[in-house]
Amino acid sequence: MGLSMGYEAVWKVLEEIVIELRKKGVATPPNVMNDLKSAKILMKVLDASESDRGETAPKIEQYLGSLEAYLVTEAQKLFPSGRIDTWLKRIETANYGTCPTCIVEPAKTEKTETKFITGVPREQKWIRVKPLPSLPAEQLKQLAEETNLSFREEQDGHLIIHGDAENIKKIVKKMTEQASK
Repeated sequence: MGLSMGYEAVWKVLEEIVIELRKKGVATPPNVMNDLKSAKILMKVLDASESDRGETAPKIEQYLGSLEAYLVTEAQKLFPSGRIDTWLKRIETANYGTCPTCIVEPAKTEKTETKFITGVPREQKWIRVKPLPSLPAEQLKQLAEETNLSFREEQDGHLIIHGDAENIKKIVKKMTEQASK
């Protein structure tokens, strides 16, 4: 039960962002709505069968990770950074302790970027990625290069991948595809 509670909390924040974007007249692409529904269904599966955790949890994390990257990027175009920070803090709080293998961590806003990440130009977007057995660091570096993004390895093994917002979206999509193979 505990694991899906964190996912549920993250899902609720993402759903709220979709609603807020719609209020601003931003149409949500069908694939984003499908991912939101798929994540919700998988959470129900996870609750119903604790034994299937090894298969289901990583898929939920992929959906939530790619949804978060897309929705936060879209929201950054329309909402003040304080609002984005609030959403990101709620997602981070929900994530802590619930998903040790999350693929994508929140794309931070400029205000937060300058505080935590040095060496990333202010106008660039970034994501912090944890290598997985299905997506090792070498493969992540290769994907970053193919997508015209820069990267740097941190001491804890995570990679900071940064560059143009469109390319960040592309690499998140590629990572999700690779990890689900």
